Amino acid sequence: MTKTIDYYVTLVSPWTFMGHDRLVKIAAETDAAINILPVNFGRVFSETGGLPLAKRSQQRQDYRLQELVRWKKELDLPIHIHPKFFPASDQIAALMVMAAKQQGLDAVSLGGNFLRAVWVEEKNIADATTAIEIADSSGMDGQKLFDDSKDPDLSLEYDANTETAIKRGAFGAPSYIIEEEVFWGQDRLNFVEKKLKQ
Repeated sequence: MTKTIDYYVTLVSPWTFMGHDRLVKIAAETDAAINILPVNFGRVFSETGGLPLAKRSQQRQDYRLQELVRWKKELDLPIHIHPKFFPASDQIAALMVMAAKQQGLDAVSLGGNFLRAVWVEEKNIADATTAIEIADSSGMDGQKLFDDSKDPDLSLEYDANTETAIKRGAFGAPSYIIEEEVFWGQDRLNFVEKKLKQ
């Protein structure tokens, strides 16, 4: 039976970007399905004891930068530690990914392209024109996705997904949930793989 990975993301997270392609590879190798679920991690943090980056202690902010450098080298990824457009709202991108998913398009791939746009290409995914161009370059009709993403029902679904993420135990991005077991962070992907191979 095919297992499903509920993939709770924010599309401006470096850790989500670092794990994205590896997650896709693991899912393909284990015949698992990825259910991408963009959520409002600002709300998740506020309700689970986390803090947005700017409000964390200087020690935590400094350590985060050290970890980014370590993982950049470990994974050999061409990310920018201080990308030009970070932090930025991922609201436009999140709703476009949800619209793509609703239409049966490759929403996981689109999500990955938005992440890459932030951390490798230094693009501003909070800009509608840029987000449309990214969707176009993903082989989709970017303008249509953008227009469809304005459907109020998608915003309600986004809020509902955020509430569900909190109830299921997600507190950071990325969170992978398989059969109610939570795996937080791209550095837990080895455990995700083991779970899928059980």
